Amino acid sequence: MDAPVLKRLRAALGDRVDSSPAALDAARADRSGHASPAPPLAVVHAESTEDVQAVLRIAHDTGTPVVVRGAGTGLAGASIAGEGEIVLSTLRLRRVLEVRPDDLLAVVEPGILNAELDEVLAPHGLWWPPDPASRDISTVGGNIATGAGGLLCAKYGVVRDSVLALDLVLADGRLLHLGHRSVKGVTGLDLTSLVIGSEGRLGVVVGATLKLRRIEPGTPCTVVATFPTVRDAARASAAVTASGAQPAIMELMDARCVAAVHALLELAPPAASTAQLTIQTDGRSAAVEAEQIATVLRRAGGAVAVTDDPVEGEELLRIRRSMHAAMARLGTTLIEDVSVPRSALPEMFDEIARIEQVYGIEIPTVAHAGDGNLHPNFIVQGPEVPERIWQAADDLFRAALRLGGTLTGEHGIGTLKSRWLADELGEDQWALQQEIVRVFDPRGILAPGRVFAPRPPGAALPEPHPAEEPHA
Repeated sequence: MDAPVLKRLRAALGDRVDSSPAALDAARADRSGHASPAPPLAVVHAESTEDVQAVLRIAHDTGTPVVVRGAGTGLAGASIAGEGEIVLSTLRLRRVLEVRPDDLLAVVEPGILNAELDEVLAPHGLWWPPDPASRDISTVGGNIATGAGGLLCAKYGVVRDSVLALDLVLADGRLLHLGHRSVKGVTGLDLTSLVIGSEGRLGVVVGATLKLRRIEPGTPCTVVATFPTVRDAARASAAVTASGAQPAIMELMDARCVAAVHALLELAPPAASTAQLTIQTDGRSAAVEAEQIATVLRRAGGAVAVTDDPVEGEELLRIRRSMHAAMARLGTTLIEDVSVPRSALPEMFDEIARIEQVYGIEIPTVAHAGDGNLHPNFIVQGPEVPERIWQAADDLFRAALRLGGTLTGEHGIGTLKSRWLADELGEDQWALQQEIVRVFDPRGILAPGRVFAPRPPGAALPEPHPAEEPHA
């Protein structure tokens, strides 16, 4: 079937169809550090909505699976493509179609990078709040596909809170316009929110109407506090939340993460066993709020420093943003993504410590402490994940669920976490969600095997892919 499908794709899309070995090999992997065993059929570089529709009509007619891909910065394996699959790349769809300062909205194509979008919006005094650590290399479309979060979620919410409408091409090539441009709108079911975070299973996003914010005057202030243990830092972050303060950023790194990043950036080694909170306030009251937070942290036993120097503040945040690159130097990294209620952060760190002892492993962990989202890292060598790592991950996920949390706060399920999805959803909801997918895609050609495919205990991950390190 491959040859006829390629022939039809080339007839419809010409040189936008790429079957070169380099392109196919790159599409086998994402930033999770893993790759599919075999390359896909072709990569199609769509340059318009019509291109996307043409690809999906051919795929629908021939029953050929399609994997949608942006910049490939995902961490759950959702955009890893394999044998016989068409990779539909939206990376060339990167126009800003409209900016409306009066309505606080912009209409964009999915391939634009987060950082590029903010550069376009800045002259209008506007910005788009989602701020993943990969903002310099991740796309808006990828943010939407995974329901991404980032460093600013505690104050400004996740991607779902910043999208008004979507243009979606269904598996058979039909184009839908979901949502609205108005602030309010409750007509029918909220299909826009349903598509956000669906990881390419429901359709291909070709346009997004984004909810913007005005850039507020005021100099951001950055607060750094160090603690003798990560539990102390977690309790301090919970105290900040309980105080009523609402920092824009509140990030927690355990001692191993801090040491790894300092080594990567060639900074002076930190004090041994030092966990770190990095907090940033913004807006007109940034300085006052920073001092209030500093007081809370000192009462919690932290060694605290405050700065309103923007350059120094960005340098301190660079330490946090470099976390994943630092982990990648240590081996193949399984970057997990559990979330718990913010008050349960100390207990979740206790659970991580328990799991480390039980399984005889180290789990360097960083957290978006402002919203309770933790990224524990399992570091392995080689293509096979040892059984004890899978057992430890299973224990970790169940601990998060016991504390009222979830398997994933922002990375998605993809292929790497699908085996645990039914445990969180329950069998009835797990089945219902698959029925919804079949309504959107009756032939099952969009990202088959992702999200809902159970993985047997002890199964190996896809093979490691050494080309690039995970995003920083």
